[in-house]
Amino acid sequence: MRLPTKELPSPNFGPRKPVGGSAGVRHIVMHYTGMKTCQNALDRLCDAKAEVSAHYVVDEDGSIYRLVAEDMRAWHAGVSFWHGQRDLNSTSVGIEIVNPGHEYGYRAFPEAQMKAVIALAGEIMDRHQIAPCDVLGHSDIAPGRKADPGEFFPWARLADEGIGVWPEETVILPGHVDLNGALRRLSEIGYAVPMTPELGSDILNPDSAVTDVIKAFQGHYHQSRSDGIFDAETAAAIAAVAVRFAKARG
Repeated sequence: MRLPTKELPSPNFGPRKPVGGSAGVRHIVMHYTGMKTCQNALDRLCDAKAEVSAHYVVDEDGSIYRLVAEDMRAWHAGVSFWHGQRDLNSTSVGIEIVNPGHEYGYRAFPEAQMKAVIALAGEIMDRHQIAPCDVLGHSDIAPGRKADPGEFFPWARLADEGIGVWPEETVILPGHVDLNGALRRLSEIGYAVPMTPELGSDILNPDSAVTDVIKAFQGHYHQSRSDGIFDAETAAAIAAVAVRFAKARG
């Protein structure tokens, strides 16, 4: 039984394309709308000229709008990369969560909204057999280009509900903080980093890319800071998350 949704069809969609030798939904990507109101977001996502969309929008009061059918390819991920895959639009369901975002007054996500997001994501995962480690944020798949859903998004709570993964207790080891080792672990998790083989020479500014990916990681898994500065605490968090992803993927 599906959650009650308000149907608001967007013209901005197309057929899903095979990625990695297979077709179908394998990921959920969480976004914030980054606009002043829910109506502003709905208007844009349903505007053919804007050429953007998502499968669902969840308002702050918990109302859910369905804009694109799950078997179709919505246009929400843009230029993206995760764990060897580039066309995340073809592999994912996109959920836009109403929040003004960093540009218009980023704030905490209300309880009613989060309950709806958790219920909706759980249903989508069940329908498509999506693994918890394949529930992602927009910033995870587009470091530097996107910052949503941001450091206020309650990823730990979602992980407690089986939606996404969260690191177990981290241990800060004394001594040298190994940036190259951390970047290797970030690549193994799925992030785009300069040493990711699939990207080749696509990353033109490695120094900026390192800061961007660390900031994206922090915004999801180490939310007490999201400045892109690599330190011992961030290194420990990266190691712990890498272990969780290795276990989740078997």
